[in-house]
Amino acid sequence: MSDDSLPEPDRIDGAPHPRETVQLFGQDRAVADFLEAYSSGRMHSGWLITGPRGVGKATLAWKIATFLLADPDAGLFGDPSLDVDPEHPDARLIQSGAHPRLAVIRRPVDEKTKQLKSEITVDAVRRLKTFFQMSAADGGRRVVIVDAADELNRNAANAILKELEEPPAQTTIMLIAHQPSRLLPTIRSRCRELRCQTLQPAALGQALEQAGFSADGSESLATLAGGSAGDAIRLLNQDGLALYADIVKTIEGLPRVNRPAALRLADSCVGKAAATRFLLMLDLIDLFLSRAARAGLMGEPTTQACPGEARLLTRIAPDDRAARRWAQLQQDLSNRSRHGRAVNLDPAALILDMIFKIEETAQGVAAA
Repeated sequence: MSDDSLPEPDRIDGAPHPRETVQLFGQDRAVADFLEAYSSGRMHSGWLITGPRGVGKATLAWKIATFLLADPDAGLFGDPSLDVDPEHPDARLIQSGAHPRLAVIRRPVDEKTKQLKSEITVDAVRRLKTFFQMSAADGGRRVVIVDAADELNRNAANAILKELEEPPAQTTIMLIAHQPSRLLPTIRSRCRELRCQTLQPAALGQALEQAGFSADGSESLATLAGGSAGDAIRLLNQDGLALYADIVKTIEGLPRVNRPAALRLADSCVGKAAATRFLLMLDLIDLFLSRAARAGLMGEPTTQACPGEARLLTRIAPDDRAARRWAQLQQDLSNRSRHGRAVNLDPAALILDMIFKIEETAQGVAAA
């Protein structure tokens, strides 16, 4: 990306870029699986790094890239490790974004709007042809990172598939995927999977502290983040805990909602300055519905994301029949949300529609 004023699509606001992250927490199994394949000589040319968003998939990919492009014997420790001396020449080139044998495929900039595109286009993948030609001179290993493969459009996905089917010599292609089921089955079959797990509380706290955030053991943060350091940072940066509490307060009277409060919530998402808040609110509503469905199946939650939430969830989702209603609503509103964003639907109208759908569903549960 040539314009430094534009955000990197693979960077979480307020956190170090994955290439800058010093230590990877909570993914020892994925690291061990890769090192075992490397040391045994059973290296795949294609790797699919999967797991929930924000748990360290990109950090793992960049650490593997640094390990492969540097001399593996340059590790800091005698035990098998991905760690490479940060002063190693290859490591320094990677940190500066100038390594000639590393290519990163991500969402490009729209030349008309000067904003990031919503998907990875085929042109971004076709540039690999030039990369492979130019990087072949010294015969060294080449690495490609696709972040995220979920964002490949159809033509771009087919172009990546061709590279996976006939990878150039000494090339490793790593695809980061939050939802691997959305990828072409042929892409998945060409890759070996490295599965990253949600972070346990201790690892989550370590990851937050490394990113410069206080890990105070907040029950609300841990509940909403769900083991994702990326989600935790987003919540902290965007005052997400308070926003979720406002959503719950607006609907705490279900099967009736507080309509003046609903209007205030909707109006707070209007305008360019509120675009980030709007996207976060959509995600938090989706999370609430997921927690409602889970409460219907498993009973009262053991932790809650704000005062009174557990009691509300138990009341509106008393059984598995209610759980099915909330799960269906979550799916319907998720589709509605994607469509609304695609056609630039008025944010206030979309939020109000979602809140009233929640009210309608709660009334149906109460009447059953």
